[in-house]
Amino acid sequence: MQDVRDRQIARLEEELADLRTLVKALLADNASLRAENVQLRAENEELRRRLGQNSSNSSKPPSGDAPADRGARPVKPGSGKKQGGQPGHKGSRRVFLSPTVPPVDCFPQSCRRCFKKLKRRRDPEAIRHQTVDVPKIVPVVREWRLHRGQCDCGETTCAQLPPGVPLGMCEPGLIALIALLTGDYNMGRRRAVTLLSDLLGIEISLGALSEAEGKASEAVAEPVEAVRQYVAEQPVKNTDATGWLQGSKARTLWTIATPLATFFGVCLDGTMPRLRALFARIRGILISDRGTQFGFWAMDQRQICWAHLIRLFVAFEERSGPAGVLGENLLLCAQTMIHAWHKVRDGTMSRRQFGKLMAGLGPVIEGHLDHGGHLGIRGVSGACQNILKHRQALWTFVRVKGVEPTNNGAERSLRAFVLWRKRSFGSQSDRGTLFAARLMTVTHTLRKQKRHVLSYLTDACHAALHGKSAPSLLPLAIPTP
Repeated sequence: MQDVRDRQIARLEEELADLRTLVKALLADNASLRAENVQLRAENEELRRRLGQNSSNSSKPPSGDAPADRGARPVKPGSGKKQGGQPGHKGSRRVFLSPTVPPVDCFPQSCRRCFKKLKRRRDPEAIRHQTVDVPKIVPVVREWRLHRGQCDCGETTCAQLPPGVPLGMCEPGLIALIALLTGDYNMGRRRAVTLLSDLLGIEISLGALSEAEGKASEAVAEPVEAVRQYVAEQPVKNTDATGWLQGSKARTLWTIATPLATFFGVCLDGTMPRLRALFARIRGILISDRGTQFGFWAMDQRQICWAHLIRLFVAFEERSGPAGVLGENLLLCAQTMIHAWHKVRDGTMSRRQFGKLMAGLGPVIEGHLDHGGHLGIRGVSGACQNILKHRQALWTFVRVKGVEPTNNGAERSLRAFVLWRKRSFGSQSDRGTLFAARLMTVTHTLRKQKRHVLSYLTDACHAALHGKSAPSLLPLAIPTP
């Protein structure tokens, strides 16, 4: 009887040991599942946050917004005013051109009241009315006939083209037009070929068109390099980057923008050494985002773009809990600051008044950022701490005249390249990449100086054909550095 009881006790102890082992395993599995659940929740929240990103709460360009994103944006309430120009708005009037044919004088035949016949008298304040038409465009086609002559010795010699005659079919004016169409107007090469045929009656192959692009690119190479030197010397400059493709390889396209000139350059990547080499000289104040590749520039000579920060604060505000409250506070302060800055620009607030405002508002913003850095929220606290590391570069625009609080000058310059990349997926060769960067440097710089783009390109191509230097792209009133 005792033996049976002992065996039962032994069996129960074994079963209890097995149950304890099973419970430990289940507890371990439960802890693992809980940890995995926390991780998956965090990943799910991060993916939802990324899915909700658009140009208003991230650095995505507006062209990348889906239609649903555009429709989801809050609509500002209307002002109640009618559409169009408001009272006090400076109107835009058509500028009269110089007539290319003799003007036609029109005289009234009779009085509009009594219908009495009127004598013809010239009115010194006659109302001017102009119309503009475009006649049929006929290209100038030149032909050279190279005759061959035979010597008494039996050798045949062919005449050579005179100096200044291009070897291909395209003369400077056509080369400049092709470069303008494909380089600045963002027109695909096949569309450009069709346009030249429809508009000018010029039949040109894709190969000849590509060759013309290369000639235009080489013609402006020296002036573009001079622009790079010029922008590096300026006291204030904006810089930004976007992705670029050369064939199947990723590249980074940078812009350096100043009020009178803009330079574009394509680098192998967006790292600090590549960007450092792009600048001819490290001088002046640089307006940019918080990218680590700008570490070679002294912090007290930088201005961090507040447009980027405001989009980040919008992303904070869209979260729930403490992050949302933090974002709301930061956004309110930043919008107050930008609103006051707009008053400084339009002359309704003095810089001294603005400085007094920022003496109180700046520490408040930094206080909110310091608070956010201690919240321990993923994607929020780290960003706040990183912004405070750039504390010296947050308020440069307050103390230095001529510095803007945003990097919009550079971002606007890159929009044309974003559209180019969407249309053609970048370029296929080094020559195509150089053509894109050089032509956009030329057109952006000339338009900032209100100079005629096609005339400049024609003059540059004509100079290259005759072995001369192309005209300068630098502002006429400012000497070359």
